[in-house]
Amino acid sequence: MSIISFRNINKLAVPAIISGIAEPILSATDTAIVGNISIHGTESLAAVGIVGTFLSMLIWILAQTRSAISAIISQYLGAGKLEEVKTLPAQAIVFNVGLSIVILLTTVPFIREIFIVLKAKGVVLDYCISYYSIRVWGFPLTLFTFAIFGIFRGLQNTFWPMVVALIGVASNIILDILLVYGIEGLIHPMNLEGAAWASLISQAFMAVISFILLLKKTTVSLRLKRPWHPEMNRFLIMSGNLFIRSLALNATLILAVREATSLGTNYVAAHTIAMQLWLFFAFFIDGYGSAGNILGGKLLGAKDYKNLVVMAKKVNLYGIIVACILGGFSLMFPEQLGLIFTKDPDVLLIFKSFFFLVVIVLPINALAFVGDGIFKGLGETGFLRNVLVGSTLFGFIPALFLSVEYDLKIHGIWIAITVWMLIRGLALVAKFRNKYFRLAKT
Repeated sequence: MSIISFRNINKLAVPAIISGIAEPILSATDTAIVGNISIHGTESLAAVGIVGTFLSMLIWILAQTRSAISAIISQYLGAGKLEEVKTLPAQAIVFNVGLSIVILLTTVPFIREIFIVLKAKGVVLDYCISYYSIRVWGFPLTLFTFAIFGIFRGLQNTFWPMVVALIGVASNIILDILLVYGIEGLIHPMNLEGAAWASLISQAFMAVISFILLLKKTTVSLRLKRPWHPEMNRFLIMSGNLFIRSLALNATLILAVREATSLGTNYVAAHTIAMQLWLFFAFFIDGYGSAGNILGGKLLGAKDYKNLVVMAKKVNLYGIIVACILGGFSLMFPEQLGLIFTKDPDVLLIFKSFFFLVVIVLPINALAFVGDGIFKGLGETGFLRNVLVGSTLFGFIPALFLSVEYDLKIHGIWIAITVWMLIRGLALVAKFRNKYFRLAKT
């Protein structure tokens, strides 16, 4: 069976979709349950949105090393030289988790100042601090889990990451209900802090299970050996490029939530709901980006450029189809989607007024998300860095500035995000056609 058949692509993509949406579902669970707390529900929802944006920035900046590990392993696998890279994963994970601990320890003392910069104040600021001070300790655990996911993906296996993700989501939902709302006579309701503890415990579960599965289901050893593997230099360069890329990406998300926060509590709550759905759609579509990442690295390692082009066309097509299905469904039920997260009529009114902007751009998002995955697998991290930085500096920021100038409020924020995604998607398509179509012909 061809490795680029519909069946084989979806064998990789479907488990990747399920594992990929675990993080947004985990965050969305907190959002939905916290938004329905009887006391200060809207303020709690706003706090989860602000903290979630900042914490996602920290996680996704460093989690990009997962893509670097996956790309290198899959390229060696395609070249038939997997044995030559067996000491790299342990070294990469130690570097990644160690750096995450340093960043964690340097942000915790400045929690209040960080969220004041994001324009949180009053009750919302207090809730941000209490929620973050618990959830942040899951940061190294999540990065450890993601690194192991990268190893599995490099080995062309998305099944076990899916299993771990499902366990994490299930445990988080159960713990959210138990700890946020409590059980009369047994567990005292912890409200917002309960949601933070639920996420932290779930992240610990995922880290432990990932470690066990790696030892049981692969021949990869996490025993640290010296000297440094020769590929560590490329790993660090790729990770550095993706690090800068993620800074630009998260600058966009933080500027968006900062502008929404400045509009008022109801606006940032509505923006939080939209962003949770946007991330859910993104990770859903990104399952095909993961398939492109895994297969792209292997085909590049084998220098099979013709099949690389065929694969890229297929995964982009599948991603666009999925995006259209998600968008069509969402346009039919915007109020029902909003009600999952809050019952506040003012927040729902704002949400419904701009949600169409989140949905109609999904096919363009698909080009960007799937293209990102393919280029990561090809090791083209320098180009990905330039695209993200350029689309942020010359697309999102000018569009956001104009939206403020013309008082477009929440609509302007999402128009700016649309411009940002359009530039990203078109740049990736143009680059791939110009370089890899030519290689396939020769």
